[in-house]
Amino acid sequence: MLFHYHFWTPYVEETEKFYEDNGFRISQRIGRYQGEFQEFNPPLKWEDFREKNILFRIIEARKGTINITFGYGKRIMFDHIGFLVSDKEREKICENAVKLSWKVDKRERRTFISTPYHFRIELQTNTDVVDSLNSKINLQELKLETKKAGLESDLLTLFGTSKNRVYSEIGDVVTM
Repeated sequence: MLFHYHFWTPYVEETEKFYEDNGFRISQRIGRYQGEFQEFNPPLKWEDFREKNILFRIIEARKGTINITFGYGKRIMFDHIGFLVSDKEREKICENAVKLSWKVDKRERRTFISTPYHFRIELQTNTDVVDSLNSKINLQELKLETKKAGLESDLLTLFGTSKNRVYSEIGDVVTM
């Protein structure tokens, strides 16, 4: 199940407000402050720390089965999409990624697959990353701009199904 995307932006406060205004709950804020990563999670509000020089690594917004993360970047840049899968599905997808000659980085909490499309795919097996698996609020589809053709075909090979509605068009930059 497509549940997630992550990107970088120089407009973290404005981006957070956009998601809150659209019904998302901010569940986490982690930033580097005075040389150390610290949490600035709700109930803290921007008024509590806006004047501090915090470099936000991750802000997480949730709604239903959707989990969106973003962090500070010098420019807006798309990073990865995420799929919630079972352990069995993850193993099969990783096998398919190897057949495609894509790099697989299995970690304890999640697995990342590097694609030739200049973004990564996250495979997540932990259901605690979404607020509700039974919600009717979910990512129906995601349209990506990529620099090369073939994404839909490769995703079909990777997942063995076309149920993951990720579409692409050719462009000058990788974005959603």
